[in-house]
Amino acid sequence: MRLVIVSILTLFLGNSSFGQGCCSGGGGSPLAGGASAGVLQERQVQLVGSYKYTRSDRFMSGDRDTTAFFDNLSSDYLFLKADYGLTKKLTFSVAAGYYLNRTITENPDTTMTGGVQYINSESVTSSGFGDLILFPRYNVYSNEKNSIQSELTLGLGLKMPLGRHDDSTFVGQSYFLNQDDPSSPFIDSIEIWQTSPPTVQATTGSNDLMFYAFYLKNFKKKNFKLFTSALYIHKGWNSLGIKFGDYATVGFYGGTSVFNNRLSLLGQLKGEWVGRMQAHENLNILSLYNIEQESTGSAMLSFVPQATYMFKKPQISVFATADIPMYQFMRGTQISSGIQITGGISYRFFAKEPKKTLVQKEERLFVYQEERFKVFGICGMCKETIEGTLNSMAGVSFANWDQKSQSLKVRFDSLKLSLDDLKVALAEVGYDSDTHKATDVAYENLHSCCKYERL
Repeated sequence: MRLVIVSILTLFLGNSSFGQGCCSGGGGSPLAGGASAGVLQERQVQLVGSYKYTRSDRFMSGDRDTTAFFDNLSSDYLFLKADYGLTKKLTFSVAAGYYLNRTITENPDTTMTGGVQYINSESVTSSGFGDLILFPRYNVYSNEKNSIQSELTLGLGLKMPLGRHDDSTFVGQSYFLNQDDPSSPFIDSIEIWQTSPPTVQATTGSNDLMFYAFYLKNFKKKNFKLFTSALYIHKGWNSLGIKFGDYATVGFYGGTSVFNNRLSLLGQLKGEWVGRMQAHENLNILSLYNIEQESTGSAMLSFVPQATYMFKKPQISVFATADIPMYQFMRGTQISSGIQITGGISYRFFAKEPKKTLVQKEERLFVYQEERFKVFGICGMCKETIEGTLNSMAGVSFANWDQKSQSLKVRFDSLKLSLDDLKVALAEVGYDSDTHKATDVAYENLHSCCKYERL
C-alpha cells in the first residue's frame, strides 16, 4: 500500500505556472511528479515518469473574471524522477522536466481582403528542459501502536535551471535605406526579436531552495489513511534581474484501497500561494519583458481526486490525477488556473539482487518437498521480503506468499533444507509463522509500513 501512496503523492506539487500569469510572469517549470511522500527501504529504487497537460483561457482580477489579454495558455510537460533509499530512513531523489511545448495563443484578428474575411491567430511558443531537482528527505519519526501507524518525513532540496529563461520570439523586420551607398535603390532590413513572456519560458532561470514536510496517520484495521504535506520554494534572482514570488502549498489527503489493495483512491484538498515578483532597481520589466509587476502573486484552493493501480509482478503502478480549482484570487489581472491533468507510471525494485548460489555441474539426487504454512505480513513490501528471503536460500526452487490469506507456498530440496530451516530464516528477518516467532529486535527492524499486528 505504501507504494500506492508514494506514487500518487508524486503529483501533489501540481503546476505553479499560472501563479504569475498574464503580462506578469509564469512560475517556471512545474513539479508534476516532483516529490515523493515518505522514504523508501534501504537500497530500494523507484523510477517515476509523468505527463502533464495544462490549459487555461480564464482571466481574473481579484476573485472575479475579467477581460482576456490573449486567447489561452497551454503546455505539454514530461517529468522524470529517480529515488534511491540510501538507508531505511534517508532517500535521495533526482528529477528533471522537459516542455514539449509551452504556448500563448493570441486573440484572433479579423481582417477583410477583397471582400473575404480572414481570421488570423498568432502564438508565442517555446520548448526545452526546465529544472533539475535534487531532493533528499529523511524520516525523523516513525511509530506504530494498536495498528495505527504514524510517520513524519522532512526534506530539503535544490531546484536549478537546465533550460533557457531568456528565449526570444521573432516579431518582424525593420526596413531602411542603405546608407553605405545612397545611389543604390537596395534597402537593408534587420530582424526584430523580443524576449518571450515568462509564461512561456521553460524555466524561471533562478536557483531555488525547497523545504518539505510529510505526516502520515495510517489506520490499518480500518484500511484508511490520513496524511498532509507541505512545500515551500524560496525563489532566487535570475540573470535578467527578476525574482519570481516564493511558492507555498499545503495538501490534506484522505483515502482507502480496494481490490485487494491494488487500487488506491484518494482525495486531496490543496491550498497554494504565490508571492509577488521583484525586480532590480531601475529595471523597467514592463517595457523590457512585458511583465506588469503589480499583476503578480496569487492564492488558490483546489480539490484533487487521484487514483493509482498497482501491479504486483513486477511492482509497477499507473496513476492519474486532475486539479479542480474551487477558489482563486489574483493580484491585478492574471490568467488563472484551468485544466490540469496528469498521468504517469512508477516502477520500484531493489538495487541489490538476492544472493546467487553457484551449483556445480554434477549428478546428484534432488528430493523436492512442497509445503504450505502461515506467515504473517501486511503489504506488498512484506511479500518482497518473505519471498526474497526464501528464494535466496540454496535449495529453494519456488516461494509464493499470498497477502490476503497470509499463506506461503514453498518448494524446496529436502536433502538440503528442512521446513524448520525455512521458518527460522523468516523469523530472523522479522516475520512470524504458525510455529516460529521472530524476536522483538527482528520485528522492530522491519520498515514501519511492514509492521503487521502480532498475535
